Amino acid sequence: MPALQFPPELLLKAQGPGSGLKAAIFDVDGVLTDGRLFIGEHGESFKAFHVLDGHGLKLLAQGGIVPVVVTGRDSPAVRRRVADLGLQHAVFGVGDKVAAAEPLLASLGVAWPEAAVIGDDWPDLPLFARAGFACAPANAHAEVKAVAHHVTAARGGEGAAREFCDLLLVAAGRYAGLLHGHLQTLDSR
Repeated sequence: MPALQFPPELLLKAQGPGSGLKAAIFDVDGVLTDGRLFIGEHGESFKAFHVLDGHGLKLLAQGGIVPVVVTGRDSPAVRRRVADLGLQHAVFGVGDKVAAAEPLLASLGVAWPEAAVIGDDWPDLPLFARAGFACAPANAHAEVKAVAHHVTAARGGEGAAREFCDLLLVAAGRYAGLLHGHLQTLDSR
């Protein structure tokens, strides 16, 4: 039996509608990173990503929930991380996140109630208003935390995305099987 536990009422919310959640939308700055921007003297940006979050995104995909990245900033560092994780669905440098997410979800055959979202600031609020389940990192803006279905114990860039992935997988009934597979071998992962 897995050590990870969530309250039953939270798991019910995170299950989504009758057919369950099919996609999860991730912001980058403040969710997959700690939100700080390091800019070099030549304008290059540096970001730190947490390996727990990256593995969580891979597990989410293995568990049948499609990870989607929708971010307001574009940088080589973010594109590299998305590519390294093998994420197929990402939109970079967008001002209107809903307008960017809708065609992606439509191409996946996913309706808004079948999508979860994790974000940390006001540009993510329109996604929160539409998604079936909304989550915020512990260090998200107060207005975002106020409307989230769940606020993670972890901060953005420090495991918040992994906590979100784990929650969705437990709610979908897929977490234990993925854990069991990892206890057997990592050769096919």
